[in-house]
Amino acid sequence: MESNNAKAIEGGHPQLSKNYPVFRFMGGNLISFFGDQIYLIAIPLIVLAITGSPLSMGIVAALERLPILLQPITGILSDRLDRKRLLLICDLGRCLIVGSMGAFFILNQLEMWHLYSGALLIGLLSQIYNTSQFASVPNMVRKNDLHAVNSINTGIFNTAVLVAPGLGALLISLYNPGYALLVNSLSFLIAFTAILSIDIKVAVPKKQEKRTFLEDIKEGFQFVIKTKPIFFTNLAMIASVFGTTLFLTMFIFYLKDTMELTTTQIGWLLSIGGIGAICGALFTNLLRKKFSYRRILFLASIAGGTSIILFSLTDSYILLIFFNAMGTVSVSMKSPCIVTIRQTLTPDHLLGRVQATSRFMTWILMPVAAFLAGLMANQIGTDTTIFIGGSITTIASFIYLHPSLKYRWVEV
Repeated sequence: MESNNAKAIEGGHPQLSKNYPVFRFMGGNLISFFGDQIYLIAIPLIVLAITGSPLSMGIVAALERLPILLQPITGILSDRLDRKRLLLICDLGRCLIVGSMGAFFILNQLEMWHLYSGALLIGLLSQIYNTSQFASVPNMVRKNDLHAVNSINTGIFNTAVLVAPGLGALLISLYNPGYALLVNSLSFLIAFTAILSIDIKVAVPKKQEKRTFLEDIKEGFQFVIKTKPIFFTNLAMIASVFGTTLFLTMFIFYLKDTMELTTTQIGWLLSIGGIGAICGALFTNLLRKKFSYRRILFLASIAGGTSIILFSLTDSYILLIFFNAMGTVSVSMKSPCIVTIRQTLTPDHLLGRVQATSRFMTWILMPVAAFLAGLMANQIGTDTTIFIGGSITTIASFIYLHPSLKYRWVEV
């Protein structure tokens, strides 16, 4: 009976071009992503305005990433509870927190403890949201459409990267970063409304209801370790994420303080990088029909790590734009492949836990890397910190050459 119900859920979706609920879902993501890109510019500028310290930025980034340690629990929540309700709670919570920080800054009442606590709460809600979102998508589309949806979702994210930074920089230059956070708050509210209009169905085997939290966590880790394509992509991502976190934590500080770019120039640099990211997301959907995930992931990762190294070595604004775009292309090529591998090889009742376990494994060093980025930038400079991050990311690329990633598991 349960297998019949699962088949009914899987078979009850229309072809992708007529699957309007999933497009509303991705539309809400677009608005949310739009606000997030503005947030990424506003927060470092706010920290710079209050303290002028790279170390303070490292602490904020570390606190926002600290809830990664709770990933195994967020996976269980996603598999046991109503995923739609979790998504709604996370969007509403982030709307209120980010909006409050923006209002406090406009009123000159924002203090660093507000930023520290806000970053921690936003990080927690984002972890729950991302895990629940990942687990929801396979129940909204046909299996053969998974890679296409993941590519489109990545393209939507990069469309936000294209448009939002330029508009956010303009808003900040005309007013102040507090108004940018209010825009981010509004984006979460719009995403909340979009999800509210969607029916997200889930098929959960009854036997899972009697399991303990520890048994659920153990099952998720055992599946990831046993499933070699997931395990080795996670292994590569551990080092890669550490390196890119060193880079991203100091990214705005480097451009603003070291390279002395204006806020508008930073916005344009980020937006132009979004063009390459959109192309990368679309390009990977074509490449996966001819090449293995192993080849795509290896080449994209090598290109991404090299772009970070070259980014740290140039003082030309044009080359900064080019190398940033080169990096966003590589990231947008890797993301749909990794997500599709996890979703395709994981049974529905384990989707939340496998995603959460994978994120826990690959992101566990992010808080440490973010904090180290602040310490290293204080001692050896932001450019050297970014160079080291790029070197680590490049070396990690060779793990993607594991034989288990030669194959394709999704019908084309």
